[in-house]
Amino acid sequence: MPIDGELFTIGQRIKWHRERRGMSQKALGDFIGRSDNWVYKIEAGRMPVDRVTVLVALCQTLRCSMEDLTGGYVSGVSTGDAQHEHVPAIRLALSLPSSLLPLRIEGVTAEDFVESVNDAWRVYETQAEARYRDVGGRLPNLLRQGHAALRDASSEDEPTILRQLISLYGLHQIWLRRVGEPTLARIAADRGLALADNAGDPALLAAAAWNLSCVLTSAGDVVDSLELARQTIAQCKPADDASPEHWSAYGALHLQGAVAAVRATSPVSWDLYRGAQEAVLRVGGDLNHWHTCFGPTNVAMHEVHLMAEEGDISEALRVADSVEVNEALPLERRTRYLIEVMNLNRVQRDDYATVHILGKLKKQSPEEIVFSPLVREAVAELLKREKPLWRDDLRDVAQHIGFAA
Repeated sequence: MPIDGELFTIGQRIKWHRERRGMSQKALGDFIGRSDNWVYKIEAGRMPVDRVTVLVALCQTLRCSMEDLTGGYVSGVSTGDAQHEHVPAIRLALSLPSSLLPLRIEGVTAEDFVESVNDAWRVYETQAEARYRDVGGRLPNLLRQGHAALRDASSEDEPTILRQLISLYGLHQIWLRRVGEPTLARIAADRGLALADNAGDPALLAAAAWNLSCVLTSAGDVVDSLELARQTIAQCKPADDASPEHWSAYGALHLQGAVAAVRATSPVSWDLYRGAQEAVLRVGGDLNHWHTCFGPTNVAMHEVHLMAEEGDISEALRVADSVEVNEALPLERRTRYLIEVMNLNRVQRDDYATVHILGKLKKQSPEEIVFSPLVREAVAELLKREKPLWRDDLRDVAQHIGFAA
């Protein structure tokens, strides 16, 4: 679409798509259960679209993608039609049959492959700057090495390599989602799920299904995501003596199902959330098995998210006040949560708190916030009503993300 994501707000994009389809504000409002006055305020920038469920409904009604409606990104690091420099090589690797990936690659040991994948995850989860370029450059060759290691594996090493290959497909899906490539993310998650399904290990299956559920939810396919989560939960329930890793994947799948359910306006969202609360008792502390961040802190973060999705902003903020974010959690998870709390304050029009959190975000994750749609919307909105008390702090963030202030 001929709209520049750095200049146009989500409200202006909604208006563009609505008029392109020849719909009145009243007609659009009727389709999504809102008034024409609500549509007018959104398009005029007088109030934000503060719930993903509403964005999903708008996309379905206007027949456009989430990327089009939000400027080419939802929670990722690309805008408009820009393509990350490493996407073509990753696309090529994912387009090849698994049997062709390891051609001309020899001598990859299980130990080498495990170490390489773990290091890529370490960079992605802890490095504040340039991590997308760093990790993206590694992914195609890691995929070839993984399939070469699996091809040459002994029966003793095969389970270790298979587990790590599924983890690598998980890294592909999250990296690709964040850079605005949902179709490729879906391919990577599907590949991982197929490997796990053939392995016959319920813990692997739960972890791989969690990856695919994340992709489906991000793409707005919330009904499919919910069904995948519920069916896999029924199939992969851990025994009482199951490993914390199994319980982590199982619990994380409950959380992902809860998010999909609330966005699909399904009444089972809080039932799934309570299932995650039960699973976290088996895990104990804040761990990161399967890179799910599953633990008490992430479960509490999801309570804030579910309340926000239901539109109970005041209660979400009240709960957020009691969530102590564990610094051991991966940087991206901490950043995404802080962005969500920032947006809750923005919706409440607590400008001072919003600007304060924007400053924390810039310090904590300078790369991540440059392309966050919620950050960009907040900054664009606040620049229109800046006050002397926080003007300099806001302009500092605006300059960092590329806004002229």
